[in-house]
Amino acid sequence: MSVLSEQDRGFWEENGYVIVHQAVPQANLDAVIDTIWTFLGMDPNDPDDWYREPHRKGGMVELYQHQALWNNRQYPRVHQAFTEIWRTEKLWVSMDRANMKPPARPDKPEWDHPGMVHWDLDTAARPIPFKVQGVLYLTDTAENQGGFQCVPGFHRQFEEWVKTQPADRHPHRPDLTDLTVKRIPGRAGDLLIWHSLLPHGNGRNTSDRPRLAQYVTMYPADEKNEEARQHRIRMWRDRLSPTGAAFPGDPRGLEQQYGKTADLTELGKKLLGLELWDSA
Repeated sequence: MSVLSEQDRGFWEENGYVIVHQAVPQANLDAVIDTIWTFLGMDPNDPDDWYREPHRKGGMVELYQHQALWNNRQYPRVHQAFTEIWRTEKLWVSMDRANMKPPARPDKPEWDHPGMVHWDLDTAARPIPFKVQGVLYLTDTAENQGGFQCVPGFHRQFEEWVKTQPADRHPHRPDLTDLTVKRIPGRAGDLLIWHSLLPHGNGRNTSDRPRLAQYVTMYPADEKNEEARQHRIRMWRDRLSPTGAAFPGDPRGLEQQYGKTADLTELGKKLLGLELWDSA
């Protein structure tokens, strides 16, 4: 059964993002929320306890392989949404992290993250590959709560815009002059998928509640790349973070010390690469 309506598809083409409502059940959301607070060792009911390590500025939570995260990655409605964007079911899922961004407070200036807008792909590359990203709203998230923001429709104007930019422009940091950044509120369970050419990021949290989210995306499975497939399996099996400076991992190593390798459904095994889509 299709997840995206004709109206959704039209909105996607025009704006470069789309929202899938009720992408996962409430129980799945609650499980991730509980896992985040437990992993951080923080009391969700005590705002004074939200401003310390181990989470980082911007709210990134270095949690990657927990069962609760995997239950959302392998949820059929999530897969179906990405299937309709990519027009193939043969996808791999990212093993990304979560986010808990506390509100800005005058007495906690070091945690007052102003927000940012960037690209995760290299916009100097030619050709620029098609790529999408996604974020799952774990709680209702207001415009001022530090959640997702972007420049809607920029994927359609990028090629003309870039002609007006200097040769030494930053390929990951757009000049926002004359561009309008829009904050996108959402309900708990909303999955927002965006075109990676949209300048995007998260905003400043000026509310009185933390922003809670899980990042998840999918892309065509590269099953002929055995090295990449085995690397993905190793990350899942040994409960590791992706390699690279953008994913520093948890210095405490809690997932490795106390974690259990997540159980996968038949769909999850294919989304990981443990089983091949083309094995039949």
